[in-house]
Amino acid sequence: MIGGKTIRVWIPAALCALWVVVAATGSWLPLAPNEIHLDRILLPPSSQGLLGYDDLGRAILDRLALGAQTSFLVAAWVVTLSLLIGTTIGAVSGYVGGWVDHVVVRIIDVLLAFPGILLAIALAGVLGPGIDNVVIALSAVGWVGFARLARAQVLAQRQREHVLAAYALGAPARRILFVHVVPMILAPLIVEGTFAVAGVVIAEAGLSYLGLGVQPPEASWGSMIRDGARYMLVAPHMVLAPGVALMLVVLAVNLLGDQLRDYLDVRTRGEMQSAGA
Repeated sequence: MIGGKTIRVWIPAALCALWVVVAATGSWLPLAPNEIHLDRILLPPSSQGLLGYDDLGRAILDRLALGAQTSFLVAAWVVTLSLLIGTTIGAVSGYVGGWVDHVVVRIIDVLLAFPGILLAIALAGVLGPGIDNVVIALSAVGWVGFARLARAQVLAQRQREHVLAAYALGAPARRILFVHVVPMILAPLIVEGTFAVAGVVIAEAGLSYLGLGVQPPEASWGSMIRDGARYMLVAPHMVLAPGVALMLVVLAVNLLGDQLRDYLDVRTRGEMQSAGA
């Protein structure tokens, strides 16, 4: 039982903590991600470099840390913007109803009819490469899921007794929505945000792989995989290092999201406590 809990919680938490710490302190670490060593081109992992060197003689470990910073910054900005925009639009739509809700639902349906990554690629292609444009492109398609969830939750909560009581007492609609309704729907939105982090990390790597993300000499796990694909047979460490890092971060975030969802679900938590008793 302890071993299973360790695998499900503590190991993913440790991986996510390492990702966040490296991203937060990367600027202060003694790293040289753009320093070129001509005598170490395509050098495999050794005592000179724990993860080897790339086709330009740059330390992959240092560039991996810089890529962690890129993925974390993009994920933090995109999820925050998407959460704020989507929650506001969905909550207002569900509470106001009428033609406003009808228009918002039609917009959400149209955007959900297209794969989000394709829309992000199209927007990034129009806006041009760069980390700022990646954030804008991913946020422009990321708010839809939060809006849909917020609308559904508000529709379920607006008939609760305390909401009707506040309405009967003459409280303003804005106060009722953001003081009495929105706090009741934060739990599913937080869980949705956790899973969105994993999706944004993959999307950012995909856009960088296509050349629409951060530009050289800045590092991204996606661009590192793209550069290493040409040397897969002679220097597989160029692909394996960023690929494994990307896989571990996404897997850890998803596992933590599962645990957070189970913890915030009252029914699931009650069944787990009953089983433990």
